[in-house]
Order: sequence, then structure tokens, then C-alpha cells
Amino acid sequence: MPEAPRTAVDKALDLVEAVARSPHPPRLTDLAEEVGLHRATAYRVLLDLVRRGWVLRAGDRYLPGTAVLQLSSSAARNSLTAIARPVLTELSARTGMMANLQVLEDDRSRVIDAVRPERLAMISDLIGEGLPVHRFAGPLALVAALAPAARFPYLRPAEAAGHPLEGPEGLLADLERAERTGFAEEHGRNEQPVASLARAVSPTSGAPVCAVTVVGLDAEFTPSRLPDLREHLREATDALRRLLTAPGTSSPSADPANGPV
Repeated sequence: MPEAPRTAVDKALDLVEAVARSPHPPRLTDLAEEVGLHRATAYRVLLDLVRRGWVLRAGDRYLPGTAVLQLSSSAARNSLTAIARPVLTELSARTGMMANLQVLEDDRSRVIDAVRPERLAMISDLIGEGLPVHRFAGPLALVAALAPAARFPYLRPAEAAGHPLEGPEGLLADLERAERTGFAEEHGRNEQPVASLARAVSPTSGAPVCAVTVVGLDAEFTPSRLPDLREHLREATDALRRLLTAPGTSSPSADPANGPV
């Protein structure tokens, strides 16, 4: 069966998505080639996108516009929480630990949702809190997933707090380890008996969208248990990545016609 021709909406969304996922601001020729449009057609669509605020033109390059940024900070965050909640619930049940969801902000991460078992009620869920990279596993995993040049704003709070950047115990070594292994670990830096393990979720080649963290008592993060915790976390973040990249993604726990089920 022949593929249906792309509509004007398809072309516009293809271009918005291409601009948003590009690691560097692309030029018109790059965008047209990536989405498979004639250069003149891509230019006409981009003119409308710039006019409506979905794309910003800077010289001969294109960036996400204010409309995209507004969605990213509000509606998109609500959608992310709804999509990720079943993943957090299953991860918490499988590990017996708290599972939280974090996103990057200007110089730290912020916890936007958490599922906490009753037995860990003494550990704060930190929902709404901003977490610096040198004290928590979530922001460490997120910043390690960034390009090195994009990490500098997240290093400043560590420097201001007197946390070392260089050396085997420094933040740069922690970031290198997290980038190499794909996991960030934290043991007692924020609260002495508490430990955490985090992994970033990066649906595209660009910046990470979020991180998922398991949090529990440090005594339970034993060398014999860590491999299982990493595997559970890997499965959870891979599941969330698939949900975020699937066309027409919606929360598996919601019915659009009848509301939450």
C-alpha cells in the first residue's frame, strides 16, 4: 500500500522535531535534507514556524522557538510525568526502593515525580526540589549525558560549595565514570544513610530528556545487589525511552475518553 503523502502539518512537525533534536543549530540545507523536503518548501514552512514562535532564526541557523520552550517547561513536563508514572511504579515495586523522575534546569535537576514505598517514608521524596550535581545521582547522570561544553553551568554550584572538581574524588571524575558506565551512584553525600543510582533517558542524539533514580538505604546498595539494581534501572529507562519515542505516545494508565483508570 503506497505511503500517504505528507500533509502541511506533517512537514511543519518534521521541521520542528529536526530543529529540537539537533545537537547544533542547523542550517536550512541541513534541515531540508534531514526531513526530505525541497529546500524552497522547507524555507516556506520555516517562515510560518518562525512567525508562530515554534522556531527561532539566528543568522542562517535555526533554534527551538519560544513556543517550544514554553511547552518544555510546563505542558511537556506534565506529559512526561504522566507517561513515566507507570514505569516508576513498576521500578519501585521490583526494587522495593523509591523511584523518582528528574529533569534538568539551569544549573541543577528538579524532581518532578516519585513513587515511594511505605517502608521508606523516612526518606524525603524531594518532589519540587532542585538538586545540585555534586550531591545527587540524578543530576550527575543527566549532566554526564550532556556534551562536555554544555556541562559548565552545572559545575558552578559545586565550585561555590567548595566541592573539588579535579582528582580521583572530584566531580569531573564522577562525570567521566557516569558517562562511561551509563549509571551514576551516590552514597551518603546528601543524607548519610541514603544512597541512590540513576540513569539518564535520551530518546534522540541530543540532550537527555530526564533521569530515573532509585533511592534507598545505603546498606541495601551492596556489591552483590548492585548488578540487579542496575539491570532493573536499565529496563525501566529503556521502557521509558521507547514510550517517549513511540508515535502517538500516551500514558498507559489513562483513557483519553474517560480520564485516568
